[in-house]
Amino acid sequence: MKSADQWFAEYGESHQHPVNKAIHWVCVPAIAFSTVGLFMSVPMGPIAEWGGPWANLGTLLVLGALGFYLSLSARLAAAATVASALVLAGNIALAHLATPLWMISAGIFAAAWVVQLVGHQIEGKKPSFFKDLQFLLIGPLWLIHFGFRRAGVAY
Repeated sequence: MKSADQWFAEYGESHQHPVNKAIHWVCVPAIAFSTVGLFMSVPMGPIAEWGGPWANLGTLLVLGALGFYLSLSARLAAAATVASALVLAGNIALAHLATPLWMISAGIFAAAWVVQLVGHQIEGKKPSFFKDLQFLLIGPLWLIHFGFRRAGVAY
């Protein structure tokens, strides 16, 4: 199994251009947020009534991602847990708006992917997930790891 640093190095190979990097700082969180929102929008029937707003496929998706992150680094997983709680809470808040959550999420998702693909066009390299779908999980953690580096905290 690859280490966190191996994943980050490989992901970073297609994220060198400053414009592409800047785009990713905006679009990766937007894609993660909207993906969770789309998963949260799947009807859960009586499970949702029993478990409240947290009982949904978005929460399961987040828990799966956090399990993967924990296999790479407990500290990074802890930071990702905080970010994930904010993502879930934000989507729960959006679910109370007049516009359905799936519509909001689909719009954010589509717009962010279009912009991110423009970033890769500028970069001149294909997105990493074309090589390995696990890179879709690495993107958010790649951003988090920069905070650790900047703070001089080992992960």
